[in-house]
Amino acid sequence: MQRIPTEPLSELSELTRCCAVFLPSDPARSGQMAFWRPDAETPPAVAGGSLSDLDLVLPAHDRARAVQRVRLPALLLPVRTALPVLTHACTEPGGHRATAFWGTAGLLALHLLARGLLLPGLSPGDHDAWRAGPLSPHDAELVCELAAAMPPESHAVPLAAAGRPRLPDPERLLRSFLDAVADTLPRTPAAPLVTGGTAYAAPEPQQPPGLRAWADDIAAGHDAGVRLSLRVEAPGLHDAGREDDAPVRFRAVLQVHGVSGSADVADAAELWASPGAGREGFGARARADALLALRRAARAWAPLTPLLTAAAPDVVELDDDEIVELLGEGARALAAAGVDVHWPKELTRELTTHAAVGPPDGGTAVGGKTSALPSFLSADALVTFRWWFALGGRELSREELDRLAEAKRPLVRLRDRWVLVDPHEADRARARQDRSITPVEALAAALTGSAEVDGRRVEVRPTGWLEGLRERLADPEAAQPVGQPPGLAATLRDYQLRGLGWLVRTTALGLGCCLADDMGLGKTVTLIALHLHRQADASAAGPTLVVCPASLLGNWQREIERFAPGVPVRRFHGPGRILGSLADGEFVLTTYGTMRLDAERLAEVPWGMVVTDEAQHVKNPYAATARALRSIGARARVALTGTPVENNLTELWAILDWATPGLLGRLGTFRARYAQPVEGGRDPAAAEHLARLVRPFLLRRRKSDPGIAPELPPKTETDHPVALTHEQTGLYEALARETLERIATADDMARRGLIVKLLTGLKQICNHPAQFLKEDEPRLPERSGKLELLDELLDTILAEGSAVLVFTQYVRMARLLERHLTDRGVASQLLHGGTPVAEREKLVHRFQEGEVPVFLLSLKAAGTGLNLTRAEHVVHYDRWWNPAVEAQATDRAYRIGQTRPVQVHRLIAEGTVEDRIAEMLGRKRELADAVLGAGEAALTELTDTELAALVELRGEAR
Repeated sequence: MQRIPTEPLSELSELTRCCAVFLPSDPARSGQMAFWRPDAETPPAVAGGSLSDLDLVLPAHDRARAVQRVRLPALLLPVRTALPVLTHACTEPGGHRATAFWGTAGLLALHLLARGLLLPGLSPGDHDAWRAGPLSPHDAELVCELAAAMPPESHAVPLAAAGRPRLPDPERLLRSFLDAVADTLPRTPAAPLVTGGTAYAAPEPQQPPGLRAWADDIAAGHDAGVRLSLRVEAPGLHDAGREDDAPVRFRAVLQVHGVSGSADVADAAELWASPGAGREGFGARARADALLALRRAARAWAPLTPLLTAAAPDVVELDDDEIVELLGEGARALAAAGVDVHWPKELTRELTTHAAVGPPDGGTAVGGKTSALPSFLSADALVTFRWWFALGGRELSREELDRLAEAKRPLVRLRDRWVLVDPHEADRARARQDRSITPVEALAAALTGSAEVDGRRVEVRPTGWLEGLRERLADPEAAQPVGQPPGLAATLRDYQLRGLGWLVRTTALGLGCCLADDMGLGKTVTLIALHLHRQADASAAGPTLVVCPASLLGNWQREIERFAPGVPVRRFHGPGRILGSLADGEFVLTTYGTMRLDAERLAEVPWGMVVTDEAQHVKNPYAATARALRSIGARARVALTGTPVENNLTELWAILDWATPGLLGRLGTFRARYAQPVEGGRDPAAAEHLARLVRPFLLRRRKSDPGIAPELPPKTETDHPVALTHEQTGLYEALARETLERIATADDMARRGLIVKLLTGLKQICNHPAQFLKEDEPRLPERSGKLELLDELLDTILAEGSAVLVFTQYVRMARLLERHLTDRGVASQLLHGGTPVAEREKLVHRFQEGEVPVFLLSLKAAGTGLNLTRAEHVVHYDRWWNPAVEAQATDRAYRIGQTRPVQVHRLIAEGTVEDRIAEMLGRKRELADAVLGAGEAALTELTDTELAALVELRGEAR
């Protein structure tokens, strides 16, 4: 089949916003698609197309008229050239509904051809032409439904008629389009090898002798003639006094259907007995077409062969073996040949297999609480997977199933009714044995309503406590309200309290989960509240291990000390790390790297809870970090991330399979069943199935969600402490030591200058060694803790589709950041004091239009006078001494016109002069106003002892 050209897709994509209509022709492959613009402008010129004025009948803008007749310029394209545009229009945002309709029609045509539904024939002008067919009743119904949805613009070209314009019939026009696609694509250079000549292969019309007879012989009995069905009968089955074990005689009656509708149906015997042209509703060729269709049906199912030589192909007698075959493979083969099988309504014949999943003792939920609930993180707990069977919707006992299997015949008397069952299917059902599965596997089956057994999907219904648990988990935010735990020094917002209730309920059930709120919505404080709440329950209490990136260690410690004062917290990080003498309610903070190195030591601790922050760090399940993390046991596991899926669904599997192992099955099965169909966008059912499975274990709230930030967009400010690298530590200590020695012997004027130089140099070292050393061609990665943290923040921000302002007081540092982001492939732009006014306006416009997501700005040059409400995040790469200056810079995004919450991130080099300044700004506002209001000048008046204390480096490099 000819490949649809995709090279001109970029050139043609603009056409998706035009209206489209199909113009049929003879032969079908010469039909064209016409594109015109709703604003009456000339559509774009495209290679292979031609411009022409087109008469159209369109909905009128004037309410007094229903339609209006207009003449507009249109672009005419051959169907083959237009197909890429049409199919692209189905997914193109902003595309016109008429073009999207014909795109859907194009996809339907491609689907039909891919199934081999292609028939030869002659056009009204006696040209060789392919058409789409034969169409099954289901296919024909799809065509009718699609035609009924045709927008007015999709068939707006009036037919030639006097008086009032008449538009093409939607279904007839749609079928013409399907035939045009079918007549276009098969004509490839290889086609003559199949057709045996140029007919039905060459683009030019062909009329060789005998073509019509050959085409009619192939196509007869399909969409051009009739179709067949079989009506199975069992005469005498219900005769009075008949013994249950008496032999049963079956027969299949051949029925003939007219293709114009299901109402035209007759037994073949009646059709053959009719004189002349045949019964009403059937054409003169009905008998010939029926014989041709019967020939194909007999090739599909051999027991029909005797009908080919019968005077009237009316009835075929069937024995038990043939009936059994017809129940399975025979019916499927006939269906492929277009022949349906109709069974007697009074015979129950559908044997279905289901499964019940629940506790082995039938434990139930009592008083709203779940009894006999297992630990879902335990590999020892088991749940019963019990098979049950139904016939005609009525459950069968094992004894009844045995009777069906042992009868060894298709027709059996059961419960005073005749049932028709394939004995082989009954044997297979009887062979299924109940078994045990893990609680997590049972829960997954209960949530989705099905399970995979031996490669087949089986319907599952939960029982006992599992049924109650499924109902409780159906809505992640429907948990009973949970108050703030004692000891929490914060007031949680409503959505944070709801999130806490969800976390409490899920972890109390022994289930892991993922809190995937947007950045800045308070995942950390919510997790601290969960830790405090669990300490009140002896079965849940215990130390909590937090695994996070190194750049977040300081932030976690500060948040715990702030919101849970008195709760012990330690860092398990660095050369002197210890785990001894852990308190039950203690927080232990470690990094992913340290956890990977010391997984065995950490696994020896009976953790009450293990938390992974920025859990996307373990999105690769095969990496050493992910494997080490899985070896650490706990009563509960909680993953925190703002981006549970960055690139593909495998990342979601990795996070949730750590939190609740086994929930999503094996990775290979998950990819085949969910990842590939969902990511390909071709299976909405798989997406819904996955959503039902994941919903109870992943709570995702965005800043834009109703009830999360309903008022004027809030502004959340966060200090991000980050450790210096070894290089930064060495430079920092050397500069501080040498400069303090010079300050001690300097006069007042020189002293002030040295202090300013010292503070400036220390801040530059905190930013990046390359800035302080003034390197011309610096190596930037892995030398600055701030730069690594900025990378992590930008990864999360850009994954959310947000935009960000990055302020620094140093133009040199801004240029280094611009170079670094360029090397990483992150689009950015830079504005500083030397930027001309015209260029400045262009930069602002580009950012506001969403062309560039990262805007690097000099604090002084861009701190005032700009409206940058496109940004949802503001990053202060380095601290300014006066908080009012920072506030003014932040207000470039947080101002009138901003409709989204603004997140402000301040990067602080931990243990440095920056840390001391931030501490004074945050905790001693009065002192900040009095001492720091004048910026660096106030610091020049400090004594030597005070200055040494200010710049002293505390803590260790990472």
